Amino acid sequence: MQGAGRTDGGRARASARRRSLAVAMLAALTLPLLPTASAAAASRVQGMEYWLDDYGIREAWGTTRGAGVTVAVIDTGIDASHPDLAGAVAGGTDVSGIGGADGRTPIGEDSGHGTMVASLLAGRGQAGGLGVIGVAPEASLLAISVGFGAGPRDVDTEIAEAVTWAVDNGADVINLSLTRNTLDWPESWDEAFLHAAENDVVVVAAAGNRAAGTDIVGAPATMPGVLTVAGVDRRGVASLDASSQGITIGVSAPSEQLVGAVPGGGYVTWQGTSGATPLVSGVVALVRAAHPDLDAANVIQRIVATAEPVGAEAPSPLYGFGLLRAADAVGASVPAVTANPMGDLSEWVRVHRRAAVDEPGADADADAAGPAPLPSPEPREGAAPAWGVGMPSTAQLREVGIPLALLLGFGLAATGLVVFAVRELAGLRKAPKMVRVRREVPDPVEFEAPPRPE
Repeated sequence: MQGAGRTDGGRARASARRRSLAVAMLAALTLPLLPTASAAAASRVQGMEYWLDDYGIREAWGTTRGAGVTVAVIDTGIDASHPDLAGAVAGGTDVSGIGGADGRTPIGEDSGHGTMVASLLAGRGQAGGLGVIGVAPEASLLAISVGFGAGPRDVDTEIAEAVTWAVDNGADVINLSLTRNTLDWPESWDEAFLHAAENDVVVVAAAGNRAAGTDIVGAPATMPGVLTVAGVDRRGVASLDASSQGITIGVSAPSEQLVGAVPGGGYVTWQGTSGATPLVSGVVALVRAAHPDLDAANVIQRIVATAEPVGAEAPSPLYGFGLLRAADAVGASVPAVTANPMGDLSEWVRVHRRAAVDEPGADADADAAGPAPLPSPEPREGAAPAWGVGMPSTAQLREVGIPLALLLGFGLAATGLVVFAVRELAGLRKAPKMVRVRREVPDPVEFEAPPRPE
């Protein structure tokens, strides 16, 4: 991709431009593995894919490799001519107005992003164990190219149209390695994502990267029903730069020391939840292939119920329900659920899109019963339940939050004045003293060096 050889300053400027958009790709920090698709480059790649063994993916292949499942990659387009993606892309479209009609023309400043994502998800590899092999190497891909501000269209509209197109064209899973960098989302997304839920499509979204300015997850990762993916390092520890945090995180997967294919036949090493997300989407594809009768809620339940908990809190704002475990997600015995563990978007819309009802003259009967409580998923044995999105309503902010905030504000101000006055009086009685300022230095964090590939 173009970003592979970019200087640090250029990458920072590009990142700033991306964050200025309404919706942005999750910035992937990339380094060139080799500049061309030489046999030497391709031979090194699979030895670097540590997640295939560490996260039980090869073991899951004993049951399925994802045949018969279609995954939509809503991104910058996919270079289907890359040797590792031969036969992987079954169809596609462009919603940007500047790409190829079939979604196979990489577009935008970071045009290689979609190809990198696609290779981790469903790369076929090459003969002799060469190239990138994805988590679901027999799944089919739909390539949907989005402009992310590079084209003439509003990107919020592009995303809504892309999700709708994916559902209407046979997607079983939708991969969204992107963020809006805001907790909220436009109402056009309500309809599109509800369309996905009503048609039993699993939507998987990235939590975002601190290095790209996303400290807390943003939409679509905040949307009820979406399986949100956080990132961890090689040791399974929450990534400092290549992840973020939030109460909507469902599961964690590797987001560091990744390797992916790029347009033109080359490869890059990279990091970010942009890469963790297709790893989870690939496992979702394996689950759907192994259990074709399961609905979306129970597919997601298999992912979160079999995740390996990290720490005492599960779900947690750093790891969600824990680390992805592919073989268990595919093969373990998991009790069925009747509701999506990640929440119910239709109920959220009913409760939170009520501005018209609160206006004078609105239908009072529509609000008389009050909002129903959000359904809680059945908890995994030994874990706390996942409560989904906990955003306050407008009425709660008006009737409780604002008065409480004002009261606390006046109290803090009064306390500050008293403390200031006491210190001033004390200072009049004492001679001035020298004050030594100490700079706090955090403890260093040791990272294990990864083994060199064979």
